[in-house]
Amino acid sequence: MGGGSGGRNRAGTVFGVGVVRLIGIRATPLSVDEVLAAVADAQAGGTVIFTGQVRQIDHGRGVTRLSYTAHESATDELRRVAEKVAAESGALAVAAVHRTGELAIGDLAVVVAVSCPHRAEAFAACRALIDELKATVPIWKHQQFDDGDGEWVGSA
Repeated sequence: MGGGSGGRNRAGTVFGVGVVRLIGIRATPLSVDEVLAAVADAQAGGTVIFTGQVRQIDHGRGVTRLSYTAHESATDELRRVAEKVAAESGALAVAAVHRTGELAIGDLAVVVAVSCPHRAEAFAACRALIDELKATVPIWKHQQFDDGDGEWVGSA
């Protein structure tokens, strides 16, 4: 299974009509509705979505804000990850978008979704998608703490 045909818009979002239907690394706010619409499929018995948002506390430290930076290859790597998960899981539809730039507490940093014929497959595929994204896509997070300290955390 693969991503099918599609194109890339000015915001760097890849869209298509195959299994991998939406891939994006963006500096603009993310939409859960957009991701859910991308994975809608009449053959799906289960659709699972994961959202990751900026939290106020990380490892017991107060976070005031954070920023994400992505390598220029991040969109292509995200597509590769989505295609791999789709092929290994038998997913009907896959979508993943990640923010870059400055984010506030509560902002969505990442939204991924997978539709499969059955719920167990959808849960497993969605978990594989977010885990592989975090492990391999070249996106880095800089957290600013309320004590004035900061730290870089690598997604890949």
